[in-house]
Amino acid sequence: MATAEDELLPPRLPELFETSKQLLDEVEVATEPTGSRVIQDKVLKGLDLLKKAAEMLSELDLFSRNEDLEEIVSSDLKYLMVPAFQGAFAMKQVNPSKRLDNLQWAREHFLNYLTQCQYYHVAEFELPKTKTNFTENNTANSSMAYPSLVAMASQRQAKIERYKQKKEVENRLSAMKSAMESGQADDEHVHEYYLLHLRRWIGISLEEIESIDQEIKILRGKDSSKEVSTSHSSHQDRPPMKLFVPTRNMVQTKVFGAGYPGLASMTVNDWYDQHQKFGALPNQGIAKKTSEFRTAAQQQDQEQEEEDDEQAVHRAREWDDWSDTHPMGYGNRQNMASNSPYTAGRPSPLECAERAVAQRKEGRAFRKDFQRSQNADVCC
Repeated sequence: MATAEDELLPPRLPELFETSKQLLDEVEVATEPTGSRVIQDKVLKGLDLLKKAAEMLSELDLFSRNEDLEEIVSSDLKYLMVPAFQGAFAMKQVNPSKRLDNLQWAREHFLNYLTQCQYYHVAEFELPKTKTNFTENNTANSSMAYPSLVAMASQRQAKIERYKQKKEVENRLSAMKSAMESGQADDEHVHEYYLLHLRRWIGISLEEIESIDQEIKILRGKDSSKEVSTSHSSHQDRPPMKLFVPTRNMVQTKVFGAGYPGLASMTVNDWYDQHQKFGALPNQGIAKKTSEFRTAAQQQDQEQEEEDDEQAVHRAREWDDWSDTHPMGYGNRQNMASNSPYTAGRPSPLECAERAVAQRKEGRAFRKDFQRSQNADVCC
């Protein structure tokens, strides 16, 4: 009878806290993907248990702003971590449509936990900005082209310090865990053990809030870009696209005849007759040009030969006059050339010049007759 009554009673606050803490540890060390059904069921169950625990804490009013950290019962210190556990479970939810709401809800709970810890002076840290300050800070940072180097250096130093403190706290917790599980720890050790847990979750909450702020900024930028693209697409009225499919007949007609831009307009005989009528055939033009060229060349050669004949006659006469006053062998002391048999019977230079002129005249007459006969053949 007593067992049935115990089953009907609602779970107590320690049971809710320990069960939710165990579920969170299982989710953290699970090898399965976060989006799997098993993990998501544990996340939803843990959120439900923590919600009930938070309602019990508000009803019992365990923590008061009028007391200090040393005045709180050591076994009750662990309940300060309920908002941090709620934020951790909310970060494990993977619904894409509600991701922004889950992030904001988780940030609220992490910030609530940090506010309580700062009020009770659990550790020294800088409290992140609230929701209104966070939005204002985002707009201010977006207007700045480059972040401050001093701010970046201070953030890096703060992360290094938190990492060192986290490692130190974890080492001390692992050393005290065996004594707490055996139940041999006194009240002072219990107080210190839960105080170390509070400090550990302070570092975790600060890191989670930084990552949440970055993810919220990305999601909001993504939503704004989608809105801009949809507004642009709605304003632009594009004409409907016309489908164009080139058929085989169209291409074939362009290549093999009909529709081809270079079709013949006359036959070869018509073209030949037309050009012959206007005297533009290649043979006619070449013959005409050749005869004109030959005529000009003959005139030029004739003038040159006449000039050469006059000069030759003039030189021959000068040589003849000089030979009259200077007989052959003149200037030869031995006078051997005057009686030489090789010089007897030779014509004088004047006679040679006259003979050369006569031969040239005969050659010109022959060439003229030959050209007349050639021109007569071409014309015929």
